[in-house]
Amino acid sequence: MSESARPRVLLSVAVSVDGYIDDASPDRLLLSNAADFDRVDALRADSDAVLIGAETLRRDNPRLLVNSADRRLRRVADGKPAYPLRVIVTARGDLDTGLKFWHSGGERLVYTTDSGAAKLGDSLAGLADVVSLGAAIDFGELLDDLGKRDVERLMVEGGGSIHTAFLSAGLADEIRMAIAPLVVGDPAAPRFLGPSDFPGGPNHRMHLADVSRIGDIALLRYLPKEESDV
Repeated sequence: MSESARPRVLLSVAVSVDGYIDDASPDRLLLSNAADFDRVDALRADSDAVLIGAETLRRDNPRLLVNSADRRLRRVADGKPAYPLRVIVTARGDLDTGLKFWHSGGERLVYTTDSGAAKLGDSLAGLADVVSLGAAIDFGELLDDLGKRDVERLMVEGGGSIHTAFLSAGLADEIRMAIAPLVVGDPAAPRFLGPSDFPGGPNHRMHLADVSRIGDIALLRYLPKEESDV
């Protein structure tokens, strides 16, 4: 399938001023405020699929739902399911079926490897479709498969290794980054991006499409495939 059939990929992230997406404590660090959480809910409602990695699933135990009943009704009125397709990426197949994600919302899809699929076996029967991408996770093939499923808009909510994989492979079309007015300062805490060979390296200045304020949150909208016009 040609690249043009792949979904548009939006990376959605909230970070501290020093670039962390969480702290190292067992409890999730809430970086966004109420208005920004509502903005993220609207982004989910506008997406055909929402994707996270298995580590984020284990760490945050999210449901990844569209919380607004009005937005769900608008999706249904537009001929869409009430909730976007929810996607998990796991190389190892290490998934806990007791988490909230598996017991609410609409359709679920798991991308994994041959070894991950073997480990999962029939554990997700009735909970999710499982697709093996071979010996390793190839995110281009993942997007090709989503395109075949008529996914046009993919929202990626983390974690850091997933964001890094999409951005380093040149597969991210847009970044929505909410910057919270706090610092974490713990080197053991997870960051938005890890080390990698990113397209263009440090000489590529991404295009800043928009800057806005949501209470005490600064929201930046970057287009990674475009060059800065400054």
